[in-house]
Amino acid sequence: MSSELLTGLAPVLGARPRILLLGSMPGAASLLEQRYYAHPRNLFWPFMQQLFGIPVELGYQERCQLLTGQGIALWDVIAHCERAGSLDSAIKKSSVICNAIPQLLETEPEILKICFNGAKAAEEFKRHLLPLVKHRTDIDYFQLPSSSPAHASQSKEQKLAVWAKALS
Repeated sequence: MSSELLTGLAPVLGARPRILLLGSMPGAASLLEQRYYAHPRNLFWPFMQQLFGIPVELGYQERCQLLTGQGIALWDVIAHCERAGSLDSAIKKSSVICNAIPQLLETEPEILKICFNGAKAAEEFKRHLLPLVKHRTDIDYFQLPSSSPAHASQSKEQKLAVWAKALS
């Protein structure tokens, strides 16, 4: 399988977000549908239903509105990269170009918590962006277990417990 240059999605921002949830790079299903966490077995939206009462049956735009209404913004660390398939492990390191997260944090000073959906998001943020936002000592960082179906080392219940604690 050959890799291709991918472009991620625009951020989902509401008015004055408090929490920024960062993935690594959307998977193939999400890029195809142009919506975050579109894979039917991804646990992200079921978690949002359990934590914030956002029904998974609603349309994508309505779910995003309810999520931003909770003060939560969505984006990815990576804006562009080369990857074959959907797995984070297939991302070609030398191809990674990050999103303008430092600029977002300048324009949205109310963001005081950044949660990473999986290890790759945290790793790429630390590698590329943390040096650019070190002056924001008021931000707390949390690495969450990935909501992706590819990461099954923890049960849904174990993952949800970590997500609930971080997003409270």
